[in-house]
Amino acid sequence: MAGLKIRKLAGALGAEISGVDLAKDLSDQTIAAIREAFVTHQVIFFRDQALSPERQLAFGRRFGPLNIHPYVTGMDAHPEVMEIVKEPEDKVNFGGGWHSDMSFLENPSIGSILYAVDLPSFGGDTLFASQAAAYDALSPGLKATLETLNAVHSAGREYSSQGHSAQSRKTMKVVEAEGAVGEFVHPVVKVHPETGRKALYVNPAFTMRIEGWSRRESKALLDFLFEHSRYEAFTCRFSWTPGSVAFWDNRSVWHFALNDYPGERRHMRRVTVDAWPSEVATTSAARVSEPAE
Repeated sequence: MAGLKIRKLAGALGAEISGVDLAKDLSDQTIAAIREAFVTHQVIFFRDQALSPERQLAFGRRFGPLNIHPYVTGMDAHPEVMEIVKEPEDKVNFGGGWHSDMSFLENPSIGSILYAVDLPSFGGDTLFASQAAAYDALSPGLKATLETLNAVHSAGREYSSQGHSAQSRKTMKVVEAEGAVGEFVHPVVKVHPETGRKALYVNPAFTMRIEGWSRRESKALLDFLFEHSRYEAFTCRFSWTPGSVAFWDNRSVWHFALNDYPGERRHMRRVTVDAWPSEVATTSAARVSEPAE
């Protein structure tokens, strides 16, 4: 593994990697080793890094083209870099609640790279949940049923005027999604293009309904999956320190940024990695859906 030291954090997912400086120009061998750890452990962590926005961008681009978020304004000089800030007076954090990033896109991202800039004196951990482990724990009969289904994803609810992500924060500039923002269909069970492992691919923030079902019909199944998917045995928890980095696989991982540090400031910086064009056909079966009743 190119001299990397890897310490597994939990049974379902998560590993901490040491022995590498992400601010340097890393060899192809080292990047390949990091990517192998990423797809194997689903979320990987690094500590004691010193990443400028430019170096975080450079590291992220080694894994794929970078996404510019359609609703959150990035840095002026680097629109691909999202600064996630909760000021002491803010009540609502960004990323609270279980979800995976960017499933509301036609071609969702493969991963997110989050860097800790400024941390509260207490709290602010992030939880992660393996959706591959969640799928594995289902009965054969339910697995077979879910593999025939697709789900409709949209940013409309989360980024509406009442949505969690669109709530006012002093520092972050979040644009409310108005009107038709698009609905895209993805398989309820996604096959990981790099490992072949199956994982549930629904999430409470952006999954609206099962394709071909009404919202009312979809609710019971989705509520069951949302509850099942965050079971403790599928999770790991990361306590941030200044200079920490988390890199998680949005194809098979949920995360939850805890909002348990009232009156404190938390500043993180994120870049989101999209699939290379050659990978798009295998990472998503998305298409524009028709409106549901």
